Amino acid sequence: MNLPASSRFQFAPDLEICRLLNGMWQVSGAHGRINPKQAIQSMFAYTEAGFTTWDLADHYGPAEDFIGEFRRQWAAKHGKEALSTIQAFTKWVPRPSVMTRQLVEKNIDISLQRMDVECLDLLQFHWWEYRDNNYLDALRHLSELQKAGKIKHLALTNFDTEHLKIITEAGIKIVSNQVQFSLIDRRPLENMAKFCQDHQIHLLAYGTLAGGLLSEKYLGQSEPSAWSLTTASLKKYKNMVNAWGGWTLLQQLLSQLKQIADKHGVSVANVAVRYVLEQPAVAGAIVGARLGVSEHCQDNANVFRFQLDEADYQQLESTFSEAQNLFEIIGDCGDEYRR
Repeated sequence: MNLPASSRFQFAPDLEICRLLNGMWQVSGAHGRINPKQAIQSMFAYTEAGFTTWDLADHYGPAEDFIGEFRRQWAAKHGKEALSTIQAFTKWVPRPSVMTRQLVEKNIDISLQRMDVECLDLLQFHWWEYRDNNYLDALRHLSELQKAGKIKHLALTNFDTEHLKIITEAGIKIVSNQVQFSLIDRRPLENMAKFCQDHQIHLLAYGTLAGGLLSEKYLGQSEPSAWSLTTASLKKYKNMVNAWGGWTLLQQLLSQLKQIADKHGVSVANVAVRYVLEQPAVAGAIVGARLGVSEHCQDNANVFRFQLDEADYQQLESTFSEAQNLFEIIGDCGDEYRR
């Protein structure tokens, strides 16, 4: 499989990524059992298909260890120089407390060791409690580790616009912020996207398929009960659908997506991802990979084979106009984690 050139994005002068990132939250244990051997084999399939960019975190179960083992096997098969074709973006999610250089470096060293790298491609920092402003100390220490060669690029995850501004004004160079962004959750379009465009900061979008709810699988289906939602993603994003407008409105959106998908000869999921990729400041969309369980390389590739037209956007607006404003209900990006 050869992905088109439009699948690549120059994330930084020294870092090119695939615009559709493989999300590894699904190996954390909250989405069912993952067989490590089969997972690594699946990682080969994704990477060889052109999906070379992985999104993970220190707390996603064995995700960092999987990257380390995959890199070793990839180098054994293709040579060490081929490791430059793989991008692995991890996260550090500390418990808010006093942030010393020693503490910060210790945790970064753990990720370096687990992933079997000398330098992290991208370290995405999350902080649970804004009232504890030790996050600025943590970021300053991370910047020092960046200068020391342990981190290539520094980023954030789930920070709101107000605190992204505080960090930027503190002189800390941030290249991206990872936020929830989908046809259901369009909060980044309120303030975040404009700020990022003005400050050369990229957005990495997750939740673009709402855990799978934005797919043909749920079109025409009755509303699922809570017990039938078998993954953490489905439970999380079903709550988001409830706040956004409910199951009936979701069915209306899915019907529209199906019409648009049929027009372009693609899937409903393709349209949902394509919409997010076409939004301001978005560098890439993260689609969960249930490694060794299910694989969607061929379908995912179709995201890069079409563009939405004006008629598509007008059709979607008719549903958006009936939905609740999640920015007013929940707040800015990431506020759902700090309520």
